[in-house]
Amino acid sequence: MTAPVTPWQRLPADLAAAMRPHLPATVGAVAAAVTEATPAFAAISDAKFARDVRTAVQVAFERFVDLVGTAEPALPPRVRDVFVALGAGEAREDRGPEALLAAQRTAARLMLRTASESLARLRPVDTAELIDLSDAITAYVDELAAASTDGYALQLREQAGEGDRRRRQLAELLLRGDGLPAAVGAAAARIGWPRLDEVTPVLLPLEQARDARFRYGADGLVVERARDAVLLLRAGPRSARPQLAEALAGRGAVVGPALGWAQLPAAVRLAELTAGPAGADPGPVFVDDHLVALTLRGEAGALAVLTARRLAPLAHLRPAQRESLLVTLHSWLRHWGSRAEVASELYVHPQTVSYRIRRLRELYGDDLTDPTARTELLLVLAARPTPGSASGHGSALGPAR
Repeated sequence: MTAPVTPWQRLPADLAAAMRPHLPATVGAVAAAVTEATPAFAAISDAKFARDVRTAVQVAFERFVDLVGTAEPALPPRVRDVFVALGAGEAREDRGPEALLAAQRTAARLMLRTASESLARLRPVDTAELIDLSDAITAYVDELAAASTDGYALQLREQAGEGDRRRRQLAELLLRGDGLPAAVGAAAARIGWPRLDEVTPVLLPLEQARDARFRYGADGLVVERARDAVLLLRAGPRSARPQLAEALAGRGAVVGPALGWAQLPAAVRLAELTAGPAGADPGPVFVDDHLVALTLRGEAGALAVLTARRLAPLAHLRPAQRESLLVTLHSWLRHWGSRAEVASELYVHPQTVSYRIRRLRELYGDDLTDPTARTELLLVLAARPTPGSASGHGSALGPAR
């Protein structure tokens, strides 16, 4: 079977001899013109970049001259590697492939002009030769563009693989919850999370993992486990309850409580405990709605979440002031707001009780009249160790980091 004729095989034999003596000057002129004609390149004031462009132009022109009249493939490995590296460099610099492809189109026009002018210095050039020359240069530059595009794509795949590795590393650190703060912070920064405040875990059916990666992108990490997937969402608008309720409707999701990264294992456990009773609920099911039930089942982690949340309004107070308000609040809730009974139990004047309740209303607002909040406060205060008690429940969530 006869091998197909290459476009450069039809070029006149004297073209190489006509172009070769002028190559040094041509390379410098074309490199400068390509840079100037490409805005993205013209803005780069870097000596290495200028050398790389000149090297690429030199390799491209020398190889084209060598191809004249031959049946060789356009790019042997050593030449192709130059343009693969050029494309990879553009990807590493976060520049799109458009600038490089535009530069190659400019180089193609200049190559056609240079080749035709070089040949015309020797003898007249007919129309058929110009057509053959145009076809050959177009085919040749297409090969250069394909090589640089391959390099660009390879680099993007490599970077994506490195990005995936970094995301897996952070997810593993978060799910363990025992990493050093500096190590966790550095791992978060490497994936573009400059701050790592609260993290919300979401349990999903395993088949939802791929969609979750696509849907949440840079805001979430997805870890596939044997029977389910865990989506870890950083704090932000997309981790707010209304947004999650809408985005996860009908997906069988269980949304854990938003906690500091060091408490994430406890949050995941609470989500797992909630997922069992939820059964086939299409969801999303929010663990926050089940903390009381989990606490009544003896889950220390649920009690710790309720305690942190319900006592947060008093966190800024002095210890003695905080303690007096907590004791008063507990008695007031148990006695259904009876000032006289609270005063009798605490051995204080009723006016003192009134003052403390006014202060509590300032701190808690409408929560003191909300049945759910009152129930949660009663659970938290009943479980709270009394002052001076040697035993205490401590925090099942571990120390804050």
